[in-house]
Amino acid sequence: MPSFVDPVKCDGCKGGEKTACMYICPNDLMVLNVESMKAYNQEADQCWECFSCVKICPQGAISVRSYSDFVPLGGSVSPLMSSDSIMWTIQFRNGNLMRFKFPIRTTPEGSIDPKNAAHKGKNLDDEMLTDEEVDNYQLPRPIAIVGK
Repeated sequence: MPSFVDPVKCDGCKGGEKTACMYICPNDLMVLNVESMKAYNQEADQCWECFSCVKICPQGAISVRSYSDFVPLGGSVSPLMSSDSIMWTIQFRNGNLMRFKFPIRTTPEGSIDPKNAAHKGKNLDDEMLTDEEVDNYQLPRPIAIVGK
């Protein structure tokens, strides 16, 4: 199932020119209906369910199908994004809840200097990616919070 916007929850990001989901969608599928001031997916068959719009929506108005490799059949998943982490809540069909808190590890937009790239001077034959745990830096790991 592609992304679906709940029109009751969607506020069109309070009337801006571009909604958060329009900004983040890698396929430019999300658009704003200027009459109703609600966002929607204009080409549902092109959506690859990347969860970008779901994570960024400030109202929690967007949902997509949960993949069976991390949410069993009949369950649901919902993310809650903060400035430094994303909390994923998984509800199983028996009512049990599990929450996982993942740190946000991205860099601010425009902060990368391509002429002074991270891989410069690194061992490119190593199995690690150039930004993974180099120079004794350990990436923060997700924290499982069970039944909270």
